[in-house]
Amino acid sequence: MTPLRRRLLILALAVLLLAGVGTGVVLHAASRADRANQPQPGGPTVSTGKLTLDQKGRLAFVNAAAGPHRTAVASVPSTDPRSGRIASDLKCARFYAAAGTGVCLQSNPGVLKQSNRALLLDAGLRTRRTFPLAGTPSRARVSPSGRFVAWTVFVSGESYSSAFFSTRTSVLDTRTMKLTPSLETFSVVKDGKPYHASDINFWGVTFASDDDTFYATLNTASKTYLVRGSLSRRTVTTLVQNVECPSLSPDGTRVAFKKRVLSRTDLWHEYVLDLRTLEETALAERHSVDDQATWLDNHTVAYALPTDGKVGSSDLWSVPADGTGTPRPLIAGASSPAPL
Repeated sequence: MTPLRRRLLILALAVLLLAGVGTGVVLHAASRADRANQPQPGGPTVSTGKLTLDQKGRLAFVNAAAGPHRTAVASVPSTDPRSGRIASDLKCARFYAAAGTGVCLQSNPGVLKQSNRALLLDAGLRTRRTFPLAGTPSRARVSPSGRFVAWTVFVSGESYSSAFFSTRTSVLDTRTMKLTPSLETFSVVKDGKPYHASDINFWGVTFASDDDTFYATLNTASKTYLVRGSLSRRTVTTLVQNVECPSLSPDGTRVAFKKRVLSRTDLWHEYVLDLRTLEETALAERHSVDDQATWLDNHTVAYALPTDGKVGSSDLWSVPADGTGTPRPLIAGASSPAPL
């Protein structure tokens, strides 16, 4: 056999090997997806029904229970969250809603590239507009009035990023449909002075009721800050350090957030910050919380924790916002809670 024919034979064998490995990976993923789409014994009752965003007294979420309604937006009565779930035909990776406006972040795997998009929804869960996303969905929020919508995605390829990805946060005015593609275009005031850096990153927006003020996480120089922002002035101002994924209480006086409790680790505990005194209160949850909490009312916050023994699934828990009490399971197999 000539050297050329030997190289061609090796190349052909390599192509066949890679094709076989790829086919095996696809078939394994398909098999795992098929299992997840089958109802499991002991799982919650989920039925198809009409779900709208103006149904007061209900709690919407992304259903993670195994079965045909997995990843569908569903709802339960707020006073009886363990009752049967009503599921829509809308499927999301992240979801949030307020005042009849919803946002659904979708992520669809492709052969060569993942496809991500944001859906702006009306009260009937109908899509008003669709926006392509620059990366994998991470956080979503709607202002209390329903006018503003924000989303955060993970992106890769940022030259300043020391890790494999960074974040990009966008804000949409649903009245004018003006989109701010990245909060990184806003002016930053840090420690009372204008601040400029190439590594500025934002994530986890939460809105106040005045349709102007918002809070978010700012990361720069390997530190995270809680920032208060103004949409009209396009500015943000740092308040305190070591704050991530803020969530403003309904009365606008406190922010629930996750705080890194061990340097250089992914270990966060949930705290509440009083915005008038900047005093922090540790909540009773002792597990690491990697989520943007949601206030169920002025006294209770909800958040997702990984489901024991189930990779890729989560359960919703709740805990008093004043540091007392104990965490309680809220909804098994669920994420992205949104009180309607």
